[in-house]
Formats: sequence, C-alpha cells, structure tokens
Amino acid sequence: MKSIVLPLFVVLFSFISCAQKETPALTWYTDVSLAAEAAVTAEKPMLLFFTGSDWCGWCHRLQREVFNTATFTTWAESNVILVELDFPKNKVQAQNIKDQNQMLQQQFQVQGYPTIWFVNVVKEGEKYNMSTLKSSGYMAGGPDVWIANAQSIIDGGK
Repeated sequence: MKSIVLPLFVVLFSFISCAQKETPALTWYTDVSLAAEAAVTAEKPMLLFFTGSDWCGWCHRLQREVFNTATFTTWAESNVILVELDFPKNKVQAQNIKDQNQMLQQQFQVQGYPTIWFVNVVKEGEKYNMSTLKSSGYMAGGPDVWIANAQSIIDGGK
C-alpha cells in the first residue's frame, strides 16, 4: 500500500503545481532615462511608482493587491512604461539612482508613500521632457478599481 501512495502523491502534486499559474514578471525600470526612451519609442506614458520597498506597508499592499496580479500585468503591458523609484531604509542603492530618485521626489513633491505619478514623455533634441498627468496612490478594491482610476488619468491626458 505504501508503495502506491508515494507515486500517487507525486503525480497529484505535479498536477497541482502545473495548474498554478504564476503572474509573468513585468519590467520595472529604475533608470528614468532608459524608461523615458522606452516610453517615447512605445508611445506610452510612464507610471512612476514612489515606494519604500523595505519599510512601506501600504506599498507592499499595493503591490500584493494590484501590481502582482495578472489583471495588472495585462493592462500595464499595453498601457504604460513602469518605473520604480525606491527609497529604502536598509537596502543598498547605487548613488546615481539615489540622486535621481531624490531629485524626482522633490520635482513631484512626493510626501507620502506609495505615490504614483503618470507622466507623458516627449523627446526634444537630446532631452526628454515629462509632462504630468495626475497622481494616485493605494486604492482599496483590487486591480479593477485601481486600473479604472489609472486609465481615466491616462485618458484625460490625451
């Protein structure tokens, strides 16, 4: 009996693991220059996610309830270029990324986390100029509610 049970469990667990689909990973830029180039090429706005990845509870909740879902992944791939602007307390960050993030935090007057800014990007000569659409943050209700709000911001900026 024991010799039958073990193979049965192996087969059962392999079916279960195959049935669970993981959300495909999205590309989150950390370098705004590279993200701006991608936004211009793709003709999409940028979503700037100001976060404290190792300390901000609301940021973690937004990621868990919205950003890490298949619904958000599908929407984001078609609609925005994602940029994570992180302000960690205990993670090591390259100095150029720290400087960039602090400059953008001041430029967008970010005072709380999470803050999400939607911006359009235009290339003028060798420079990329950003024009703000509107900001957002955590919203209860899951990905559908959050995406509806985000899409209305983007549509209002066209």
